[in-house]
Amino acid sequence: MKNQNESVIILLADDDPDDRMLTSRALKKNRLANEIRTVNDGEELMDYLLHRGAYADEAFAPRPGLILLDLNMPRKDGREALLEIKSEESLRRIPVIVLTTSEAEQDILRSYDLGVNAFVTKPVTFEGLAEAIRALGEFWFEIVKLPNLVR
Repeated sequence: MKNQNESVIILLADDDPDDRMLTSRALKKNRLANEIRTVNDGEELMDYLLHRGAYADEAFAPRPGLILLDLNMPRKDGREALLEIKSEESLRRIPVIVLTTSEAEQDILRSYDLGVNAFVTKPVTFEGLAEAIRALGEFWFEIVKLPNLVR
């Protein structure tokens, strides 16, 4: 059976370089994406998705099949970015998974109110993160039917 993830680009939005590196390593370890793109905050995420500024060239910023979103970022946090993504008709169907250190019930409720597809608290160890990423990959790329998001 052909996996849906064979051509999926995962866009990781996280301001912590160590978290970006560990999450990217966990994704690669589990072979979940041909390409992993990263952005540093919600403002850069929206620039990437809307092809603004440094991301104006669509060849440089291909449409992701999945967004992994941290909530607590500078300039524009994940909540604000999530609201924009789910309010923008051209973006709202891209699955968004919040991947954050927060366990606050208000963050969970607010994220789902804003339209997040899943909320995951980052495990504290790399092994835990790799296992969480493996489980997410199995669910999102082998079980769930994703829309074809080509423009």
